[in-house]
Amino acid sequence: MNTAAHTTHYETAARGWFSRAEAWLDARGKGAWIAAMVVSFIFFWPVGLALLAYMIWSKRMFSKSCSHRHGHNSQTWQDRHMSHRHGFASSGNTAFDAYKADTLRRLMSEQEAFEAFLERLRAAKDKSEFDQFMDERAEAARNSHIDEHDFDEDAEDIAEDVEILDEPKRKKK
Repeated sequence: MNTAAHTTHYETAARGWFSRAEAWLDARGKGAWIAAMVVSFIFFWPVGLALLAYMIWSKRMFSKSCSHRHGHNSQTWQDRHMSHRHGFASSGNTAFDAYKADTLRRLMSEQEAFEAFLERLRAAKDKSEFDQFMDERAEAARNSHIDEHDFDEDAEDIAEDVEILDEPKRKKK
């Protein structure tokens, strides 16, 4: 008797109510999990507490997507996620759906490139403003140094003038 023939595959086996509920909430995202937790806290707080503990234990609270166990790298998953996210359902025409998916993918990449351009533009503007500030500060420091130097020379001239004016008084004594 072969034991491999008697193994059950989890994908094909009938799932229980808990795993069906988990899959249903995963399909709707993190907001559905939070809403279920809040509602369960309102009606019966121990269930809400258990749901919160489960969400933390399974890392559903800290992941970007609740369905983190599925393969997110496949293009079909990304297309499906994008269509659900933006409210686009399949039209039934595969050629049109492919064109729409390509167009949306292209628009998203253009948007990312534009946002990167804006970030570089902001950084360049910030650098320009900072350089201008530093130049103005250096110019002000140079001007104050020149003013101090002129003040020192003026003070020496005044001191000499005072000495000259004081000389006749010294001669009288």
